[in-house]
Amino acid sequence: MTRDFLLIHVATLLFGVAGLFGKLVHLTPVAIVFGRVFFAALFLGPALYFAGRRVRLESKRDCGLLAFQGLILAVHWGTFFKAIQVSSVAVGLLTFATFPVFTALLEPFFDRKAFRWASLGPALWTLGGVALVVPGFQLGNSAFEGALWGLASGFTFAVLSLLNRRFARRYHGAVISFWQDTAAALVLLPALVLFPETPTPSDIGLLILLGVLFTGISHTLFIQGMRTVSARRASIIASLEPVYGIAAALLLLGEVPTVRSLAGGAMILAAALWVTLSKG
Repeated sequence: MTRDFLLIHVATLLFGVAGLFGKLVHLTPVAIVFGRVFFAALFLGPALYFAGRRVRLESKRDCGLLAFQGLILAVHWGTFFKAIQVSSVAVGLLTFATFPVFTALLEPFFDRKAFRWASLGPALWTLGGVALVVPGFQLGNSAFEGALWGLASGFTFAVLSLLNRRFARRYHGAVISFWQDTAAALVLLPALVLFPETPTPSDIGLLILLGVLFTGISHTLFIQGMRTVSARRASIIASLEPVYGIAAALLLLGEVPTVRSLAGGAMILAAALWVTLSKG
């Protein structure tokens, strides 16, 4: 295994373990996401400066679009942690893992190409996987509510990924992350002012860890690894995120996934892998 492959695997492990903070931090998803993006931006800003990276954006239009993407990022992570809080790490991670299928369905609308009807096959297969993950489809069922929030997280991440493409050709990935994290923090700040919470010292410590190691550093490692690893291969490695996260939840939280969840998760990950490979 090359150094860059190892970097991407480590980053993916960190991405997966980040889901556990939805259980470890005793705050609302809004507060958790604010802490995550605030400390991530606080880390990335100086890191980019000392690395000699140009942080300034080229136009006001870019500023506006990245601010909008910061809003989407806030919604994405908010729904992600909500999914984990109302259900389990496994349900949240597995339903979020539907994002490659959402990406395939939405891609023609962003690239102004003809809709690919073949993409409906993986979408239907994924729905079957979600149906296995969720034992009942009634509001009030924690797994069902968690799955809905997880699907919303996967959908918003797909939208964010497609919007990021236009910037990836002109800006370094860490620069994009810095501005999106900063915008997300500004978007969430009014909610914290209106509905203040009192974090414990333990919560603050965990949020610093989440923002610096599991967001700022993990994204930097992933971007560094992609210097010699193709986007398709990196996506395949990233599909292991739920696997790492569920294993970490089992070891650290004692959450044992059900057989239904594992079977449904296997279907979801198979669909995500098929979509990723078909692009290559």
